[in-house]
Parts: sequence; C-alpha cells; structure tokens
Amino acid sequence: MNISIARLHHRKPFRAAPLAGHGGAASNADVTNRKNLLLLIHLRWLAVAGQVLTILVTQYWFAIPLPLTGMAGVVLFLVGLNIFSLLALRGNRRISNGQLFVALIFDMAALTTQLYLSGGASNPFVSLYLLQITLGAALLAPWSTWILVVAASACFVFLIFVFQPIALPHHGGSDLLALHLRGMFICFVLAAGLIVIFMTRINRNLRERDAYLADLRQRSAEEDHIVRMGLLASGAAHELGTPLSTISVILSDWRQMQGVKRNRELAEDVAEMQAQIERCKSIVTGILMSSGQARGEGTIRTTIRHFLDDLVQEWHVSRQPFRLDFSNGFQPDEPIVSDTALRQVIFNVLDNALEASHDWVGIAAERQDEKLVFTVKDRGPGFDKDILAGLGQPYMSSKGRPGGGLGLFLVFNVVRKLGGDVSARNMEEGACVTLSLPLAALTDGDDRET
Repeated sequence: MNISIARLHHRKPFRAAPLAGHGGAASNADVTNRKNLLLLIHLRWLAVAGQVLTILVTQYWFAIPLPLTGMAGVVLFLVGLNIFSLLALRGNRRISNGQLFVALIFDMAALTTQLYLSGGASNPFVSLYLLQITLGAALLAPWSTWILVVAASACFVFLIFVFQPIALPHHGGSDLLALHLRGMFICFVLAAGLIVIFMTRINRNLRERDAYLADLRQRSAEEDHIVRMGLLASGAAHELGTPLSTISVILSDWRQMQGVKRNRELAEDVAEMQAQIERCKSIVTGILMSSGQARGEGTIRTTIRHFLDDLVQEWHVSRQPFRLDFSNGFQPDEPIVSDTALRQVIFNVLDNALEASHDWVGIAAERQDEKLVFTVKDRGPGFDKDILAGLGQPYMSSKGRPGGGLGLFLVFNVVRKLGGDVSARNMEEGACVTLSLPLAALTDGDDRET
C-alpha cells in the first residue's frame, strides 16, 4: 500500500477548480426597490430630453410662444432630482416604498407645472398622468397607488380651471384641431412605448425578486430538514449510549474470566470487540457534540495547517485508502477554532471520494486571498449529469440506496451557513469537489495574526 501523506505536505498543491458559488452572496432586502428607482431615474432623463425637444419644436417650429423661463426651471428641477436620486442609490440606506412614492409625486408635480404653463387640461400631453399611475401600480403598495390616483385626478381638475393660456397662431378651427390631434398622437406613442419598455424591465425585476424569495424558502426548507436530521441523530446517540456502556461492561467482565484468559484467540476477539465498542462510543460522542452550536462544545484552538494535517491523518487511519496524496499548501498559517461539524463535513467529502475511487484519493489545501480552498479528487466514474445539475439537493445520489445523497446535502448546507461555496466537476478521469471557506468564518477574530 502506497501512503504518501507526510512527504507531500510541501509538494506543489493542486489548482482548485473555479468556484461556482452554490449559495452566493445574499442580496439586500431592498434590491428590487433600488432597481425600480433606477428605472425611474432613466424615465426622468427621458422626460427631460422629451420636454426639451417638445419645448423647442413648439417654440421654433410651430411658432407658439411658451414661458421658457418657467419651463426651463421645471427641467432643471428634474435634473437636480435625478442627481439626488443617484446619490441616494450610491449610499447604503434602504430604498423604501415611501421613497418611490415621493419620487413619483415629484414627477407628477413637475408634469402638472409644465401643463399649467402650457394650456392646462387642454394640453394633449395631459394623458401622461396615466403613465405615472401605471408605474405606480407596478412599483408601489396599493395604498400609495390609490393616493397617486387621487393626486393625479386632483391635478387634472385643477388644470381645468387654473392654467396659463398659450397664444396660439390665428388659424382656422380645423388647423387647431389637427395640431391638437398630432400632439395627442405623439403623446400616445410616447406613453405606449415607455409603458412597454419600463413595464418589461419592472416585471424582470419582480421575477428576480420572486426567484430570490423562492431560493430563500428552499433554503429554509433544507435547513428545517437538517434540524430534523440533527434531532434524530442526537436522539439516537443518546439512546445508543446506554446499550454501548452495558456491552462495554460485559466485555470487561468477560476479559477477567479464567476461561477467556486461557484462550488466547478468544481473548484477542474480546479485546477487539472492546476496541470497536470504544470507537462506537467515540462516534456517538462526536454526534452529540456536533448537534450543539458551531464553536460550542468540543471546540479546539489550533491552526488551519495543523487542523487539516490531523484531520487527514485521522481519516487515513480510520478508512485505510490504498493510496492517499495530500498537499497542504496553506500559507501563511492562521489560528482556527475547530469543531466537529466542520470535521464531519470534510469527512463526508473524503468518504464519497473513497467510495468512488478505492485506489487513489487526492487532497489539496491552499489559500486564495482570504479563503481556504480544499480540493478532493478521485479516479472514479465521475458524476452523472443529473447529479451535477442537482448537486446539494437531498437524496440526489447514484448509489441507489435509501437515504443516499444526504452526505453532500449536509456538506452544501453547512458550508453555505459558513458563507462558503461548494463546486463539483468531472475531469478526464474521476471527479473533483472543491470547498471554499472564508477565513473569517473559521478563525477567531481575537486570535488573528497581524
């Protein structure tokens, strides 16, 4: 049997596979509102450009005099509002429904002012109120949408009675009607186009939010599954403690019997049974320790290099693989608070590799920035495509036995709780599983090396 652990500690480590984060970094709770506020900013820039173009065409093409000073002031107000909104997006403050509502109210006030300066309710662009109400219905809570409807209706009624008339050219009624119809057509095309563009983008944001919430619900269900499994394991461990202790006492009594002492072969069998009973008791103790909180009972202060060396050595002694290549390239070393849950996670990955490849298992550890990257390779048949697609889901296994797939399921969830990533891929011969764990989740902040 070829064992090459100690001599490979300083060998060049394996290159870890590119990490494909399973959990990913969690999005902020207001990510959808931030995207929607950005949409409003884009819409406001279009409104500024459209108002400037409309004012210039009306003033110089149709020769209709407008109050340029007041209208330019409204345009500058919208520009300033957009700059303020962009600064709000750059900050870390939460974007709420109320802020989106206030933004739409300001837009409505700007539109009302422009309409007041250009003919009031007779202006063909008065129907742009419907665009703002449509956006409000998509972005806001129901109560704020209805307030927006009431505000738009009040503005419309206000513009019927209070406005600054514009001096229209002295043409016949048919010419004025044609001019009004052209304005209504331009307004209709503008509103329809903006509704399609921005409603499509808003729906995309909502779909992304729904997908994020669905992922959270899936994680919650998986974590509930883990809690149930942990309760079952700890309960079984408690129940097994008594019979194991009883068997251990009986075996001790047997070893003192004269008949057993005289029979060397039988004495060796009893001693072996006692050793296996002690191992079972050690496993039960580990289960009970793992059922506690991370860094709770049974934690040990060590360093990452020593933790990995001891872990691989323990796994090698207990599993006896035909060949084990281990490269511990983690430098510089870091203090760590080890716990049995993390140890069991790595054992699960190693056990899966050994089950797929009895002849050879390769292990590599290295440091990449502020992460520990732990790679396990084997020379087995590799993962099926369906298994890779659903890797980390419970009961996704090619072993064909009840309860299969729970090992990697636990690995994914424990690593994800620590803020890390798990990736798996097939190689030309065998498979490769990579664990990426942030050092902040493993090390004790008070003991970090400076």
